[in-house]
Amino acid sequence: MPAAKPSNRKMTYPPHHGLRGRFCALLLIVLLASPAFADSIESLSGTVIQGKIVSRDDKFVVMDVALGGKTVQRKYGLSLIRAIIIDGVREELKPGGNTPAPGPRLGPGVNPGPAGTRTKAEIDKLIAEAGRTPPDWFEDTPLNLPKSLDLAWPEKPPGGWNNQVNVGQFVWDVINPNDKRWREGIKFMQQMMDMHKNDNEKRQRAMSSMAGMYHHFFQDYARAAYWWLQAKDRTDWVGVAECYFRLGNKAMAMEIVMALRRRPSYPISLVKLVADMGETNLAIEMTADTIKAGSNAADEAMMHAGDACRLAGRFKQAQGYYEKIIAMPDDKNNKRSKDRARESLQGIKLFDTLDVKKVADGSYKASSLGYEGQVEIEVKVAGGRIDSLRVSNHKEKQYYAALTDTPAQIVAKQSVKGVDATSRATITSEAIINATAKALSGAMK
Repeated sequence: MPAAKPSNRKMTYPPHHGLRGRFCALLLIVLLASPAFADSIESLSGTVIQGKIVSRDDKFVVMDVALGGKTVQRKYGLSLIRAIIIDGVREELKPGGNTPAPGPRLGPGVNPGPAGTRTKAEIDKLIAEAGRTPPDWFEDTPLNLPKSLDLAWPEKPPGGWNNQVNVGQFVWDVINPNDKRWREGIKFMQQMMDMHKNDNEKRQRAMSSMAGMYHHFFQDYARAAYWWLQAKDRTDWVGVAECYFRLGNKAMAMEIVMALRRRPSYPISLVKLVADMGETNLAIEMTADTIKAGSNAADEAMMHAGDACRLAGRFKQAQGYYEKIIAMPDDKNNKRSKDRARESLQGIKLFDTLDVKKVADGSYKASSLGYEGQVEIEVKVAGGRIDSLRVSNHKEKQYYAALTDTPAQIVAKQSVKGVDATSRATITSEAIINATAKALSGAMK
């Protein structure tokens, strides 16, 4: 059987007043932190990358980082960095100025976001420049495609599932679950876009697929936004809104959110994005609308609401949502949500009592249910701090950046609290968070 596809269940809402959407993004590369290095970089979204800074000029910082047990060299644009820390000395950077873009009226109770955001003009320039420039690894990335692949790319391929013939199934089964082939996936979609330059539908499909890869695989929000906006009819507006937010302009992201709320239905992922932006009450309100409308996605909406409350530290409310999901009558559509709720309920009960300072030095393992099975983590503690965290065993297939992004967040925060799940790999991220809570709580003195 093929891997289960992401849910297409949509949320139905009463009409709301909204504003016209605008768009864009940011480049953010997340790597698992390594305690062996003394230097670190803090991105505009708050992610911390640890390593050893090798060189720096007026545009880039070159850094040695640990990746897959090896030390590799990576280059980061200064325009995407909030601060550089060398031997404990922190230097705050001010890319593009500190004046927030003029925000729209978003409605009562909506926080327009922190100071220090990029303006719309700065975002537009960043996206345009990124879109015109391929990544530095692009030309050197080989393509290793099966000769049997049908590059005509019919949207509804004939016959049964065959990942050696059908392009979409090849991407799902071969590219997505193999991070060593992610760069190849980008190059493949560029080839498909060029091959079908006279077929607007297929060209847009390739653009949208490539945008999703930049977003899901590499968290390259500038290029993701560029290609989604080029895709026009196939634009993922929730993805574009997240790109705005990750760039630092929450008000622009909220314009898209409000515009989407005017529609009778939209992807359930919108609730997660609203929660990640810190609008917990709005996420709860959207969940309530979904339940009231009798949507078949009520269980997923409640899961996102519970996660929103967890992220905001409102653990009792989160527990209430998870318990409501568990209490729902069983049916074929809500089994996964009920399983997730049970795991999250078990994990959240540990959050309040968890104190890393009470954990003895050592290495600890635990696991929690992911999408395909148990996700096992190994966390090392030294001197009352989380020294390192890695996923030691898993069966996940569509994990995207979760295996590095979520551990990096936990190490940077020194806690499982306030860690947001990686976009489009929510279940895998939840499993890492819950397993880490189990491992640390079980090791407390």
